[in-house]
Order: sequence, then structure tokens, then C-alpha cells
Amino acid sequence: MNTHPEVVAAAIDAFREAGADVAVGESPITGVAALEALEISGITAVAESRNCPLIDMDVLKHETVEIPDGIAIKSLKVCREIVEFDIIVSIPVMKTHMHTGVTLSIKNMKGCLWRRSKVELHMLPKLDGYQEKPLDIAIADMSSVLRPHLSIIDGTIGMEGLGPSAGNPKPLGVVLVGVDAFAADSLACGLMGISADNIPHLRIGAERGYGITDLDRIDIQPQNWKDVRDPFAPPPDKLSIEFAGFQILDQQSCSACQSTLLMFLRKYGKQLREAMPDDQDIIIAIGKGHKELPPGTLCVGNCTAKHRNSCLFVSGCPPVASEILAMFNL
Repeated sequence: MNTHPEVVAAAIDAFREAGADVAVGESPITGVAALEALEISGITAVAESRNCPLIDMDVLKHETVEIPDGIAIKSLKVCREIVEFDIIVSIPVMKTHMHTGVTLSIKNMKGCLWRRSKVELHMLPKLDGYQEKPLDIAIADMSSVLRPHLSIIDGTIGMEGLGPSAGNPKPLGVVLVGVDAFAADSLACGLMGISADNIPHLRIGAERGYGITDLDRIDIQPQNWKDVRDPFAPPPDKLSIEFAGFQILDQQSCSACQSTLLMFLRKYGKQLREAMPDDQDIIIAIGKGHKELPPGTLCVGNCTAKHRNSCLFVSGCPPVASEILAMFNL
């Protein structure tokens, strides 16, 4: 789920050897504390052993960055450190993603957006004249002004299936490094058995001239890179297909709520089904796009709060699994 701490350690060592002052920063998904997450993931230990500063990038006030050519978004609230440091390095895990196909060094830069402004990219309305999802167009817009100077993609153990946080481990034993983030992401896609042309934010960005995605135009070393290619399982089309007896109503949710709900169902789904009548589906709604919901629906997450007077409601962004379970009185 998170970048392997030894990959971060190797990056710190390499940059230090080159004479750079190095810091590791993060602005995590809503509901997660940056420094706590860094400690749990093991990154704090490797950073502290090297006297490398750790930065919670949500502490300082944001900088507003305009997007002159933006289609879905016209500006970004960016963590201040992103404009204060000379070189920004994106170090993502190689993963599939339930909304964007993959999440690699371009998508990972969403972690430079300040606090809850990340969520706004998931809540954009459909754009007239465009087949792509607004989120994909917004990530391409973001990449016009927010691209890493260097990409280090951690494919030591990737994630396949329902990434970015509820998929399955995928050992690959690879680390990719590139100065063109689009090229690096495209090579990662190639190793994952995915065409970059099928990843909307990469295709759109390449069409706009932000980077190269044609593998035939990229200088790749070593030349036998295809020998380690190992296709990743894609995310399922629908969240509810893995859970018989549950009806999941999902309209304009973000990956935080989806992942929380999926992991909740994996842990408690069987227990809930055994406690409910066999002929009655358990209906759960997530996301802000619901106009009406069936009686008895369990609304999960703050985006469903407008239905709290007519349905069961669990607050949170994302909600806590124990509070969802408590609604079933088990």
C-alpha cells in the first residue's frame, strides 16, 4: 500500500551523496495523520536514522497555483513546500487504481495538494463534450503545472486489483527511475501489462505535450526490461460484485470511502449476512451523487449526509469501520 521504506532510504542516500539537502514530505488522504502514517509505514525509522527531516505538508498555509490550460480545474491549492524546494521527487508504489486505472508518479502528485482540496478532484461534474471522467481530466490538468522533476516508482511489491489501498500484493522486484514522469509511468504500465493509451490522464497529458508515453520513443535501460513484465490484475468494474447479498450504491465517491467500505465488507461481510434475513439485501450508499435512496439504506461517509434524516447514517471522511459495524447492533 505504501512506498517501501528501503526504497525511500536508498533515495535519501543517493541524493545526499550527490550533495543535496533532503526532506521527506507527505500530505495524506483525508482522515490520515501524515507523521503517524510515516511512522507506521517504516519511513520514519529510515529517515531518522539518517537525520533526514520529515514534513507534514498540511501544517503551513497553501499556495495557489493557476492552471492556464486547465479544462476541469483552473487552479490548485498546493502545499507550500512544493514551491519552496528546488527538486520534487515522486516515489509511488506501482499500483492499479479503482478510479484512474493506475496510480504512479503523475497521480501520486495529488499528494502535494493541500488538505481536503484533494477530495475536490473526485467531486467534479461531468464535462460536456468529453467522454473521460472529470477526475482523469483534472489529473491531466494538474500535471500541466505539477510534475515531479524525478520519478522513482517502487515496484518491489506493487498492488493489483482494487488499488490504491484494498488490492492484493504483487511482488515484481523492480524500481523505475526517470526524469520524464509520463515516460516513467508508461514504462511502469508496460511492466504491468497495461497500455498507457488506456490510462486517460496519461493519454490526455501526452496529447497536450506534457511528456512522452510511446515506449518506442523512450530510451529504456536495460533493454531486456520486458523480461520482468508481469501483468497486474485490473480493478473490478463494480465494487459490489464480490459481495453477494449486498447492494452497493456508489455515486461520485472517492477512493477513501470505497476502500474503507471494501475492507469493512471483507472483514465483517460474512458476519453481517448471517445476521440478516437471506431474502433481504443489505443496501449501503457512498458518494455525494445520490438524489434519492431506498428506505433502509445505510449511508456511509459525510458525502451522504443530506440523506441522514431518511436513512441510517455513519459520518466520517472516510468513516471508521467500527462505527459502520455499530449501526448493525452486532
